[in-house]
Amino acid sequence: MYAVIRHSGKQYTVKQGDIVALDRIAEAPKDGEIQISDVLLVGDDTNTVIGSPVVANAIVRLKVLGEKKGDKITIFKHKRRKNYRKKQGFRPLFTTVRVEDIVLKNN
Repeated sequence: MYAVIRHSGKQYTVKQGDIVALDRIAEAPKDGEIQISDVLLVGDDTNTVIGSPVVANAIVRLKVLGEKKGDKITIFKHKRRKNYRKKQGFRPLFTTVRVEDIVLKNN
């Protein structure tokens, strides 16, 4: 079974056992469990359920593995002929999670 979830304005295709790096989730404790109910699509070998915009009664359970920093992103601003240059950079934080279960409750 696989699902397409939405988190922080991005979409991720996940299946059970996948390890995914999501944008930092501040309220996620290490070794804790979180649930995402923003499920856009759920499917398996035989059928597919497409939400409009989300699938009702669908939940993806994730186990938090930890946080890590991503690669450095450089921001460079300049204005031509004005001798204005500004260089900044940062490393975004990610929360690493493992997909424990995809649940679709039928009504």
